Parts: sequence; structure tokens; C-alpha cells
Amino acid sequence: KRRAAKKPGSQVTGDDLASPMQGTVVKVAVEDGQRVEEGDLVVVLEAMKMEQPLNAHRAGTIKGLAAEVGGSLSAGTVVCRITD
Repeated sequence: KRRAAKKPGSQVTGDDLASPMQGTVVKVAVEDGQRVEEGDLVVVLEAMKMEQPLNAHRAGTIKGLAAEVGGSLSAGTVVCRITD
């Protein structure tokens, strides 16, 4: 039997949304305290001239947003928490 391939994208641990790769933040689409739905755009990272959108993995409220345009994120860095 074949297993379904894992889709590339955000690393998710509970409420945390973490960066799947090292990159530079080119867009922040949310604000701290904003309500989002699953699949909503949170930030866009750029690495090697390719853009990687990071989307909300669940519905909730953005807390502790740690991304700003022009800033760098390392792989595994928590971008924000999405809580109920």
C-alpha cells in the first residue's frame, strides 16, 4: 500500500504555527488579536526567490505574532499561536 505524500507547509504543534523553513518575511497578513479561519493566510516567506505562504492550521485568534516584514525566520521558529 502506498502512503499519501505529506504536503509541504507549516509545521503545526497544538496552537503554534511554526516556520517550515528559513526565510525572509515578505508579507504579514494578520495582526495580533485578529480572528482567522482555517486556511487564512498568516505570513508569506521568501527563500531563494520563491515565496511560501503560511496559512492558519485552525480557526482562532492570533496571539504572540513574531513576524515582521523584512525579518528573518529560522526553520521551526514559532510565528504565532492560534487559540480559541
